[in-house]
Amino acid sequence: MDFILVTEQYFTELDALHSAYKLEIGEDEPTISDLVKLHNAIMHADILFYGCVIECQLVAICSVSKVFSTFNYSISGVFEDFYIAPQFRHKGIARKLVKYAYENSGVSSMTVGCADCDKEMYNALGFNIPLGNMLAYGD
Repeated sequence: MDFILVTEQYFTELDALHSAYKLEIGEDEPTISDLVKLHNAIMHADILFYGCVIECQLVAICSVSKVFSTFNYSISGVFEDFYIAPQFRHKGIARKLVKYAYENSGVSSMTVGCADCDKEMYNALGFNIPLGNMLAYGD
């Protein structure tokens, strides 16, 4: 079990896991245009994807997007896209992947927006400082 910064080498596997994640949470699968934008964002380090590789296969992912936050007046990370392939769940990957992403992204804190049904899971993973409700604005 190895934890990595996901690079172009794993983009096809990242695409498959990211698509599975979107479907599992009830969102539309990314379009070709979406994937081009994602690829560009990864190449320009606008978003950092971290993953777990087992036997040369990417089996889990998460992303961190860096922002300046007045929560602690430092660079913070927005944690998203957290997905572990079903056959690899409950094997200790989740905590290790979150810790790896935090330690290797260079952020001083990470925030996550989640559905009520996922709050306990994120609390167990270390996201336990309440910051109110997170809402999105956009088209």
